[in-house]
Amino acid sequence: MGYIIFLLFIGIPILEIAVFIAVGDQIGLWPTLAAIFITAAIGAWALRVQGLATLFRAQEHLNQGRFPMEEVFDGLCLLVAGAFLLTPGFVTDAVGFLLFLPPFRFFVKRAVGAVLVARGGIHVYTSGNGSEHASSDGSIIDGEFEEIRPEGQEEEQEHDETIKRID
Repeated sequence: MGYIIFLLFIGIPILEIAVFIAVGDQIGLWPTLAAIFITAAIGAWALRVQGLATLFRAQEHLNQGRFPMEEVFDGLCLLVAGAFLLTPGFVTDAVGFLLFLPPFRFFVKRAVGAVLVARGGIHVYTSGNGSEHASSDGSIIDGEFEEIRPEGQEEEQEHDETIKRID
């Protein structure tokens, strides 16, 4: 994996320089530089529009009590797209603009899902911050809360040991 990242850090700039030279030969220096700035501006605008739309969809799903998994993935794709569009270059701009297209994000989501299934999923490791109430499947959440009631409202007496949902 380290070799792949190393090759990407070396290969992408070489590819971008080659494309800069080719485009500069075809249209000239100033139009090439203008194209780089124009694609960055268009990318920033598209990132703002699609990012806000994704954020609003995620908030809507949270208000409905559902986890916004698709919106989280879309937000991650938009973050990567923004980084690619702010990086000077035509190849990275092309990949960044592709990530703005929902059908391409769907393709990437399927590919990432297939890799995760093939590798056995995602494992989350924690630092083990001293919780004594841990189970083998990690289904116990240890925490404390204090119930705050508005003034004048009587405190209800609960005689059974039910578990309250914390929102």
